[in-house]
Amino acid sequence: MSATATTAAAPSTSAPVVNPGARHARWQFWGAVMVVPYLLVFVVFVLYPVGYGLWLARHPQSYVKLVEDPIFFRSVINTAIFLVVAINIKMLVALVLSGFFVTSRWWIKIVSAIFILPWAMPSIPTILSIRFMLNPEWGVINSTIFRLTGADGPNWLNDPTLGLAFAMLVHTWKSLPFWTLILVAGRLAIPTEQYEAASVDGASSWQKFRFVSWPALKTLYITSLILSMIWTLGDFNSVYLLTGGGPADLTHVLATLGIRYLRLDQVDLSMASIVVALPLVLPLVYFMMKRLSK
Repeated sequence: MSATATTAAAPSTSAPVVNPGARHARWQFWGAVMVVPYLLVFVVFVLYPVGYGLWLARHPQSYVKLVEDPIFFRSVINTAIFLVVAINIKMLVALVLSGFFVTSRWWIKIVSAIFILPWAMPSIPTILSIRFMLNPEWGVINSTIFRLTGADGPNWLNDPTLGLAFAMLVHTWKSLPFWTLILVAGRLAIPTEQYEAASVDGASSWQKFRFVSWPALKTLYITSLILSMIWTLGDFNSVYLLTGGGPADLTHVLATLGIRYLRLDQVDLSMASIVVALPLVLPLVYFMMKRLSK
């Protein structure tokens, strides 16, 4: 039998050729299918509510009424104080504590576990417990003052200045662990050789922070500061759960002012009070994204 006939009689064992283009198209199809649920959730729970809120706040008359309300200006001032004072104090304390928690001591782990509890616990029970502690009649603080001195304690949350100060204190106490952990992670990323070289050169602790720690943490610190401002503008828990905006609506911030108008069945003013915060939020988002893109 000839070689040609033998070759023709042998069965073909070559694998079928898969079209790479068809395989890529199939992966693209299933990728698009997986994205559809996310898009539906985004449209229903994010895009539609935002669009509907902007539509409700479309009337110029709503902003005229908002500006004519004296509580609005008080809320703007309270928001500015909250952002300038509370956030800067929180971030500075977090920067200091981050240096404390990176030290190698066996008891640091125990302290850090206790320190993170305020951030890990839900906001509602923790902030309400502080409100109960500040109750002028049966709160633990005034009860202790009466037991020790025989005098009645002050009505802590009935004073607008004290009420806003306690709200800022609660906000700092609640979110401080998170930002401290962020800065701790930044410190741990600094090579230890730099600190060893600084020690050999006779640098003090302040000089190590100034010339080693701070240059490495500066970008992270500023980015965290901007992000904290963005989150705080939308945070209503610290004020609403502690003071409810009182007394006499004098401790409201922009995040809680919208809730006040909702309770008064003034939906257009509620949405307008949220829209007027956009000029504060959008520049912060722009600067944060600009820094992250470097």
